Amino acid sequence: MAACVDKWNPAYSCHRISRSIYRFMPDCTFTAPAGAAVNGNGGCCNGGDEVWEELYAEAQADAQDEPLLGMFYSELVLSHPSLEAALAAHLSAKLCIPGALPQDALRDILAGALAAHPEASQHTRADLLAARDRDPACAKMVHCFLYYKGFLALQAHRAAHALWSEGRRPPALLLQSRASEVFGVDIHPGARIGGGILLDHATGVVIGETAVIGDDVSILHGVTLGGTGKACGDRHPKVGDGVLIGAGASVLGNVRIGDGAKVGAGAVVLRDVACGATAVGNPAKPIGKKAAPSLRPEEQPGVTMEQRWSDYVI
Repeated sequence: MAACVDKWNPAYSCHRISRSIYRFMPDCTFTAPAGAAVNGNGGCCNGGDEVWEELYAEAQADAQDEPLLGMFYSELVLSHPSLEAALAAHLSAKLCIPGALPQDALRDILAGALAAHPEASQHTRADLLAARDRDPACAKMVHCFLYYKGFLALQAHRAAHALWSEGRRPPALLLQSRASEVFGVDIHPGARIGGGILLDHATGVVIGETAVIGDDVSILHGVTLGGTGKACGDRHPKVGDGVLIGAGASVLGNVRIGDGAKVGAGAVVLRDVACGATAVGNPAKPIGKKAAPSLRPEEQPGVTMEQRWSDYVI
C-alpha cells in the first residue's frame, strides 16, 4: 500500500511522495533532483537566468532564420532586458482594450504584480521548462512563450493572483475576464497554482476560486475544476503534485486528487482520488489490481504525460 499525503489536511502526517522537478532559487537559477530528466539544451546549468538566456538565444536564431519575423521577435523578446519585462509587454499587447485599457497602463499593472511576487516569476520559468520537456510539439521555449495560449493564460492568472492576494480585486478580475475572452481559459484569480504546470491546448479549461493545484501538474483541454451547487467557502478541488488530468474531465467539489494520480479523459470526479491511482468514468472510479508504487518525481504522470491507465489501485 503506497503512502499518500493529504497536504490540505493537517490531521494527516504521511510523507509526500513527490516534489517539484525544478526548484527555482530567488535569483532564478534552479536545481533539479538527481536523475531528473532534463533537456540538454540548457537544462541544469549553474549561474544566471538560464531559462531567459536560452529563450533569448532561441529568439535570435529564429529571427536569423526568418528575417521577415525579425521585427516581431525584436518587439516581443529581443528588445527586453528580462523575462518579466518581455512577458508583461507580450500579455499587455494581447489583453489591452483599445480606447479603454491602454497597453502601457496594462503593462505597468502586470510588471508591478510580477515584481512584487518573485514566486510567480519562478513558477513562470518552471512552466516554460514543463512545456519544452513534456510537449513533443514544443521544440523551443520561445515558441511556448509566443504562441501557446495555455502558457499565456496561466501567466495572466499568476499576475491576477498576485493582485488578488494584495486585495486589489478589480484589476485581478479584469485580468481574469480578458484572459478568458482572449485565450478561452477561465481561471479565478483566487485559485492557487504551483510551478511546472502544463495547460496543453488549454481551450475550455475552467478553474474555480478555491482550487489548489500542486507542482508538475499537466491538464489538457476542456478540464473543469469546479464547485457543486451554490455553496460558498472552500468548494473547489485540491490537486496534488505530479497529477495528470485528461481532456474533458470534470473534478467537482472540494475533493482531493492525490499526488501522482491520473484522471482519465471525460471522467467526472465527485470523490477523492488516492495518490497514484487512475480514475475513469462517470462517476469516476479507481481502476487497477495492484498497490501503487511510490514514484520518483520524474516518473509522475504529470511529468511523463503517460495517459494509458495504470494497473494499480490504492
